[in-house]
Amino acid sequence: MLNRIGNLIRGFFSLFISGIEKQNPRALIEAEKENLRRQISRFNESLAQHAAFVERLMRQVKNLEKRENELAAKAAANLKVGNRDAAGQYALQLKTVREQLEENRVQLEASDETYKKLVKSRDVSVKEAREKIESLKRLLTETEMLEAQAELQEMAKGMITEIGGSGDTLNRVDEYLKERRDLAAGRARVASSSIDTSEVELLEAEQKALADQALNEFAAAYGIEMPATEGTETTEAPETTPPAKQMGPELTES
Repeated sequence: MLNRIGNLIRGFFSLFISGIEKQNPRALIEAEKENLRRQISRFNESLAQHAAFVERLMRQVKNLEKRENELAAKAAANLKVGNRDAAGQYALQLKTVREQLEENRVQLEASDETYKKLVKSRDVSVKEAREKIESLKRLLTETEMLEAQAELQEMAKGMITEIGGSGDTLNRVDEYLKERRDLAAGRARVASSSIDTSEVELLEAEQKALADQALNEFAAAYGIEMPATEGTETTEAPETTPPAKQMGPELTES
């Protein structure tokens, strides 16, 4: 039971950590770069120790080679002068030195080969890790660019939708105004058709007739010939005796 609860807690904790890692890939890449630097540093420390061992072997080989030459020279010199015992002792030491020299040479060759393999392995591993990190950085940059483009496209799509909505609103307003204008024009036409203008026209004709009659009486009174109006024939005015003037100064006979 406790194991099941523990597994459940670890599962929730793993999901929580995975969610944080997905939200922060750049931080993970930087952490891996730092981890790679620490691994390289530790590897180089071990490699330096191995290189020191190789250097020690090289120094031992050189010392043994020098010792070999010295013993060979001493053995030859003693042998030439007939000192066989001394020459035999030098020859015995020379044999031992040569055995040690051969053993050290084998160790040096193996150690140097191991050192070169370690250096090559380090360089290949570091190159692969750096290429992987650079690839992840490029992938992250590309992902961020695509996300930004997708966000811009979504924003543009939203703007187009809003602009289309405003256009529909304006079209509805235009339709409403046209309906109101047509309705007002129809009401005005109905109102104008219900007005009775016959009385107005009759009154206007009566006033015109009275004016013509007064004008004819005035012209007749003053002997003025009325000019012909358009559409009427000119008729000679009947001779009439001019009426005695009732106004103005009287004429006196001389």
